[in-house]
Amino acid sequence: MYENSFPNKRYEHTLHFLRKHINTKESILDLGVKNPFTEIMVKDGYEVENTTGEDLDFDFSSVLNSNAEVVTAFEIFEHLLSPLHILSNVKSKKLVASIPLKLWFSPAYRSKTDKWDRHYHEFEDWQFDWLLEKAGWEIQDSQKWTNPVNKFGLRPLLRLFTPRYYIVYATRKQ
Repeated sequence: MYENSFPNKRYEHTLHFLRKHINTKESILDLGVKNPFTEIMVKDGYEVENTTGEDLDFDFSSVLNSNAEVVTAFEIFEHLLSPLHILSNVKSKKLVASIPLKLWFSPAYRSKTDKWDRHYHEFEDWQFDWLLEKAGWEIQDSQKWTNPVNKFGLRPLLRLFTPRYYIVYATRKQ
């Protein structure tokens, strides 16, 4: 997936945000299969367990059976048809999640060769906030950042100024 485009900037922002809110002594369940960012978290001292590739629209067993203190979900919810269900079933009291934001000048991402590498949702920040609220989460902090690309054209120019990623730290409502 990242053969020619390792997302260094996104990973730097994500790790900085994670460090700001989550102590390395807190165990993490990371939604999604083991990936390059999992290795970055482990190298930084976090204890991370990943889900195993099950369809999180239907199979919540990983969150129901986990005793992790924190759930992370980095660019996962846009791939689900109904992220409300998994978010509602998380037992952990802390959540750190990021999503790609919907860009008005670019269609939703869709891989033609990998059915798991498609975006069903590309949220606006308020939509993601609302989703978390409905699932029983209260946002404590959030951040957005851009994702410029080294190409010429109108879309690359717009990417210099338009936030592409949104990350939140949320706690379970009491």
